[in-house]
Amino acid sequence: MIDTFYLPGRVCSTAAIREIAQKTAAPYTMICLKPEIEWVYLGQERMIQVLQMTGATMVYADRFNKFKIQNSKFKITEAPVIDYQLGALRDDFDFGAVLLWDTAKLKALVAEMDTDYDFAGLYDLRLRASDLVHIPEYLYYEVETDTRKSGEKLFDYVDPRNRAVQIEMETCVTAHLKRIGAYLQPDEYQPLPEAGEFPVTASVIIPCKNRARTIADAVRSALSQKVRAPYSFNVIVIDDNSTDGTAEILNEMVNGKCPNSKLIVISQDKTWHAIGGNWNVAIHDPRCGKYAIQLDSDDTYFDEHTVQKFIDTFEMVNGKCPNGKCHYGMVIGTYQLTNMAGEILPPGVIDHREWTDENGRNNALRINGLGAPRGFYVPLLRTINYPTTKYGEDYAVGLRISRDWRIGRIYDVLYNCRRWEDNSDANCDIVAMNRNNWYKDRLRTFELLARLHQ
Repeated sequence: MIDTFYLPGRVCSTAAIREIAQKTAAPYTMICLKPEIEWVYLGQERMIQVLQMTGATMVYADRFNKFKIQNSKFKITEAPVIDYQLGALRDDFDFGAVLLWDTAKLKALVAEMDTDYDFAGLYDLRLRASDLVHIPEYLYYEVETDTRKSGEKLFDYVDPRNRAVQIEMETCVTAHLKRIGAYLQPDEYQPLPEAGEFPVTASVIIPCKNRARTIADAVRSALSQKVRAPYSFNVIVIDDNSTDGTAEILNEMVNGKCPNSKLIVISQDKTWHAIGGNWNVAIHDPRCGKYAIQLDSDDTYFDEHTVQKFIDTFEMVNGKCPNGKCHYGMVIGTYQLTNMAGEILPPGVIDHREWTDENGRNNALRINGLGAPRGFYVPLLRTINYPTTKYGEDYAVGLRISRDWRIGRIYDVLYNCRRWEDNSDANCDIVAMNRNNWYKDRLRTFELLARLHQ
């Protein structure tokens, strides 16, 4: 009833998928992405049953992870996965190691595959299937060999060693968007709103909550910026009810022995704000500048020229239209990973060169982030606003801007992304990772629907 085939991971060639489709003869085809699979009692039968009940093209299930420890023993943990949705377009979507396909539907989809990929064969196949069903039951065990923390795995997709894979994945998702009518043509953009009057050219925005260990470094880095006349800047810190001494540190920096007139601290009320809500308060404050430039409360700028480079890029100084008028709705820079001592961590410089003027806003629906640091044209940002959430808020805004307005890039290193144990993604458990991934898939679903309907 089942023909079983092994693929060494989710990255595989179109030829490998075609070979499976050619060889399989049973009503159901099981593709295993890891060699060591152990089934719970009647686990395979349950997957077949759900496939029959739903008429799906493919089903996948929750599983247990087995981690090898010393003396040939294993630690077993739950490893649930999440529901597939329209916007689940990222190529690293976790189905688990077992994919059970309806053979007839599998063969039909493979017959439609018209591009030969070295790496994106399985990705191409599953993008063509519209009905992938998650079974929220633990049906098998798989041996987990990647024991890195989530904060280390996070940057795999921007590792330069994976560049060839990423190029193919982008080609594949772009073809998919064209098939379903959600592809955006290059150079079709809406006009930006007029700027009006602003008190300063740029504001560095630093949302924070309980960052006593790092906030002073971030603020000092922002205040050290140097801009040319006639440009000007200030620094707006939004303290979201910190209880660890952060507020006291900020108060000393504003009112202490060496007060700085460029520093503005906003203390939030007791309602829910999260990072997105803190940004909204900052950008709607009348003291905010024409451009809002991000700095996380545990990071620092690379040097004192970051703000000026953002201003120059927004207004295309030394570019095609040096008229002081904003050209981009958003500008994204380049960062490097460091530890708290400033030492470079692998993979080092993250420049997100998967973004291109020609196709970046289509590829944005595949990747899990657009890069940092981010700068925004505030008259536009005030019409969009951030979602009031503590994760993915920047991605939501970037997707929205990419649909209708041009995004600029700076490939000089502007920012030190400092990795430490209190980073929000440093070592997420599976529940937190699933919640984060589900939310970003949801953002992609919202954006995909908007592109389909415009």
